[in-house]
Amino acid sequence: MSRSLFIDIHNLTVQFPSEEGLKTVVKGLSLQLHHGESVALVGESGSGKTVTARTLIGLHDPHAQISADRFLINGENMLKADSRRWRAIRGNQIGYVLQDALVSLDPLRRIGQQLSDALRATHPGVKLDILQRSLQLLASAGMPDARQRLALYPHQLSGGLRQRALIAAALAGRPPLLIADEPTTALDMTVQKQILDLLNRRRDDGQALLLISHDLSVVGQLADRVLVMRGGEVVEQGATDALLRAPQHPWTRHLLQAVPTPQTRGFRLSSPEPAPLPARMPAAGAPLLEARHLNKQYGEQAVVRDVSFQLAAGETLGIVGESGSGKTTVARMVLGLTEPDSGLITLGGEAWSRVSEQARRARRSTLQLIAQDPLSSFDPRYTVEKIIGESLDAVGIFGDARRTRVIQLLDEVRLGAGFLQRYPREMSGGQRQRVAIARAFAPNPALLVADEPVSALDVSVQAQVLDLLADMQAEHHTALLFISHNLGVIHHLADRVLVMRAGEIVEHGEVNSVFTAPQHPWTKKLLAALPVLPGRAA
Repeated sequence: MSRSLFIDIHNLTVQFPSEEGLKTVVKGLSLQLHHGESVALVGESGSGKTVTARTLIGLHDPHAQISADRFLINGENMLKADSRRWRAIRGNQIGYVLQDALVSLDPLRRIGQQLSDALRATHPGVKLDILQRSLQLLASAGMPDARQRLALYPHQLSGGLRQRALIAAALAGRPPLLIADEPTTALDMTVQKQILDLLNRRRDDGQALLLISHDLSVVGQLADRVLVMRGGEVVEQGATDALLRAPQHPWTRHLLQAVPTPQTRGFRLSSPEPAPLPARMPAAGAPLLEARHLNKQYGEQAVVRDVSFQLAAGETLGIVGESGSGKTTVARMVLGLTEPDSGLITLGGEAWSRVSEQARRARRSTLQLIAQDPLSSFDPRYTVEKIIGESLDAVGIFGDARRTRVIQLLDEVRLGAGFLQRYPREMSGGQRQRVAIARAFAPNPALLVADEPVSALDVSVQAQVLDLLADMQAEHHTALLFISHNLGVIHHLADRVLVMRAGEIVEHGEVNSVFTAPQHPWTKKLLAALPVLPGRAA
């Protein structure tokens, strides 16, 4: 059955003024999107995906210069549309779902108020039963206990529930097209599956979907067609299954090779040809870190319950689980930032928890953290030299020796001395994460805690960072406690894995054994929720 054309764009070019003249960020892009069809734009950060999406809804930079041979939305030429016409298009013709729902939703207004705003904006002069329509919107977005959620603020909802509230608001005007820009990047596997199922249902109901994502597994689940972008241009496009199974362009092949899977275990992700990672052997004997029967409760809620594990020098232990499972609380207890209510943590055979900070101070440098968002963990006023150098205070390296050590670390993370005087805002996400790794390794720690260190990175940069982390770990023989909701990353990287749910460890063991023959129903559910690339084994 033929479907009518909703988006018809030919030879779109978007340019921004710069000191060097006009900078082209989208070049010669053509896009056709029918009702009930799902098309995905994929590519690394800076490839032009989001600029394309924002141009489609008239939210481009006012200084941008836009040209196209054809720019039709539902048959209407939008090249000369004024701001009033674009406001009428947004919400009514095109809904837009951003990546970070916490930032996109108004923190000062309840969910019910925000849905009411969206309904009134898209139905001016129409008398609506706002409460009933709001409940219908939340139900269509798969929101449980919808009536109770209306009275809550965004910060009182989990990441998955916030994303559903954002989708509900985007659906208020019943738009024929929904643009979803990285809608599942920060979500754990079970919540991601729920959002993917929701978007699939919207498509099946006849709504067009433009998906922007760097997660090719998600694209394989949702999209009918894929456009692969690099440097503002479409380098390859085609039907999703065919393109992901047999890519023709070298860049598409590179993106697919960078996806961590069971088959990539032990090999570099960023190498164009199969290349083994350096050998790494966990140390025998007494464990470097041991946690015994840890418990932590906030008010009436138990967030960690009877958690025990060990970690040897040079070993990588993965912790997986959905949001709220207790992963980050365990990490904070290991770092000595949160005290367990009961239980004991030992580091190098000596008590680490339930001791004074003065007793811990001399050993602080033996543990380091790599956070999810380095930008928020760096002082924006510090240069890279000062950010890395600060972590050398505890080991007494100052003056010329400090600068020499910082340059050595920058070379190890493949940035070089040219980054010494850069500020965080002047670097890409991948570059900032490399600086975070250099800072963490600066004092030669015995243990690194990495809490979702690659979840915000596109697949090619993620591959580079994971390879770098493996190289640094092998060279320094550092133990790694790696926390992630990405099961593919854990399977690629970890020696052993702990699976957590509701504060408890429900399964643990050697990572291949747990992921290929899970015993606990919750582990089976997590693995079943994992999107798989066409032609790849689960």
